[in-house]
Amino acid sequence: MNANPFEDESADYLAVVNAEGQHSLWPAFAEVPLGWNVVAGPAGREDCLRFITENWQDMRPKSLVAALSRSAG
Repeated sequence: MNANPFEDESADYLAVVNAEGQHSLWPAFAEVPLGWNVVAGPAGREDCLRFITENWQDMRPKSLVAALSRSAG
């Protein structure tokens, strides 16, 4: 068993997202932190990572994107 719960290939995971649109991989056995919501899973690690890669294209927080669009307009 891997000591790091984020690298255990045999474990189930969740894909979670916060209000800023930032995504994270989260072990399914652990309580999801406040401010984060489950958007995929439970599923295997690779499936959750694939979901995150496909759905989180812009790494900038939503508040930064909004501020930049206001300053550009």
